[in-house]
Amino acid sequence: MRRVGEKPAIQSRRNRVWALFSLALTLTLCVTPVSAQPSPKEVLNAIVRLQSVIPSDARTAPALGTEREGSGVVIDDQGLILTIGYLILEASTVTVTTRDGSNINAQIVAYDHATGFGLVRADEPLGVSHLEFGQSESLAVGDPVLAISSGSSQPIVASKVVSRREFAGYWEYLLEDAIFIAPPQRFFSGSALIGLKNKLVGIGSLIVSNAIDQGDKTTPGNMFVPIDALKPVLQSLISTGRAPRPRRPWIGVYTEEYRGHVFVTRIAEESPALRAGIIRDDIILGVGESPVSGMATFYRAMWALGEAGVDVPLRVLRNAETLLITLKSTDRYSWLKLSPRRLTAMRPSS
Repeated sequence: MRRVGEKPAIQSRRNRVWALFSLALTLTLCVTPVSAQPSPKEVLNAIVRLQSVIPSDARTAPALGTEREGSGVVIDDQGLILTIGYLILEASTVTVTTRDGSNINAQIVAYDHATGFGLVRADEPLGVSHLEFGQSESLAVGDPVLAISSGSSQPIVASKVVSRREFAGYWEYLLEDAIFIAPPQRFFSGSALIGLKNKLVGIGSLIVSNAIDQGDKTTPGNMFVPIDALKPVLQSLISTGRAPRPRRPWIGVYTEEYRGHVFVTRIAEESPALRAGIIRDDIILGVGESPVSGMATFYRAMWALGEAGVDVPLRVLRNAETLLITLKSTDRYSWLKLSPRRLTAMRPSS
């Protein structure tokens, strides 16, 4: 697809760059790096396999399972690995498997609900080079990228950016500037999005049906969390397990958006929503006087009330009757059953 106003010669040159870039990393031969640029082999070796075991009584076990597997990206020389947070959330053990088949235990360093990132650190040296961060902000629609996972079947997928837009997740999650690519990477969880100069520009989160959304016509692809979202909070995540931002109120509803309406599909156990009497199929009309026209407006209105612990007044439609239900919000981290070794660090100081 040619960008509007782009000359055929420029488009042809872009296509050649994309093809050459894809070929360079698809080949696993070790080539001479240019200006310290990692070789294709070094890039592949920096993307490792993660396996986690989660206790059966964990909050996320019913939805995400007790055995999770995906990818991670080595981002420093001391075994720090970046992944998507749900792979390691509430895990009791995490194992790293390198490309040569070595299995190494790892410790959870951080989980950031706001971005979705997770960090673990290997207990032993991994013997691989780490990947440098690129500039995800500069990625534009049409730019070539590679999605690389630790999966043994088709670990490398040559794709392009097909959309940049906000993403609202049903689990009280909002990403302001997600990256969508197509065609999709099948092994998307924690996979690496690689841009020009073999730099890391995103971490795989989901496979979606609407990477390109044109009304009745949609194209499947992957949603990636941009690496620029990590940069301002990385040092705090490493040192404390938490990002240095105010704690957002959380109420424990899982929702679905349809034609501008927000439907409750599930309620988290022992959550503020359950205690307040929210039930499945309730339609959230507003937060106080602020109307709700989608999940994104719902989250923003709730978070604008203040920090975790603030009262959240919801206007709810149930059986053709409008109800006002006030919930006492909480901090999602205090609801999760986190590992005792990280629990103190991941709780904000009083």
